[in-house]
Amino acid sequence: MSIKVIIADDHNIVRQGIRSLLEKLEDIQVVGEAATGQEAVELAEKLKPEVVIMDISMPRLDGAQASQRILAMDTPPAVIILSVHSDTLLAQKLIRIGVKGYLLKKSLAEELLLAIRSATQGELYLSPAIADSVMTSLMEQPADKAPQSPADLLSPREREVLQLIAEGYTNNAIAQALSISVKTAEKHRANLMAKLNVRDLPNLIRTALKYGLIFSDQE
Repeated sequence: MSIKVIIADDHNIVRQGIRSLLEKLEDIQVVGEAATGQEAVELAEKLKPEVVIMDISMPRLDGAQASQRILAMDTPPAVIILSVHSDTLLAQKLIRIGVKGYLLKKSLAEELLLAIRSATQGELYLSPAIADSVMTSLMEQPADKAPQSPADLLSPREREVLQLIAEGYTNNAIAQALSISVKTAEKHRANLMAKLNVRDLPNLIRTALKYGLIFSDQE
């Protein structure tokens, strides 16, 4: 029986490359592709895969937000993160919410295959380049003693609005995308500014990037 996989990445060429790799294997079947975090969530609900391969830098819900929603499903698939970010704290945070793999995009193809097969067995797989530092951090700092970060101050909706602001959406466009009123979109923007202690858009984006609230495709 083949392992059903969804590939979520906003770059078509990356999705094609991963699909080409996986389709050569008899025990893995690619059942869907998503170009945004929101699409990944919807496809996971509809197609019921065993594994979702998730880019961290995604529009309309970043990879962390999309992963959290997918892992909250009644029968969630395993989630494997692909990222250009060799960030120990980010990997640690994602492992705490339940992802089963964190691979750097520069990883060898064989690592992805190992990660997929490990995930279906309920095992964690980390890129060797970050494995030691991530596991050391996890052991030294239990989840209930982890320091609060700005991410902990924001509601899921505020994180979603922040992602859209970073993508250049106006209040009107945010309201339309999220099916909320313009007034509500404006309130969310004001709340973000207050919680992150910034007064303008450039500082909001800089602060969000600094604390991993949004992600760039560049390291």
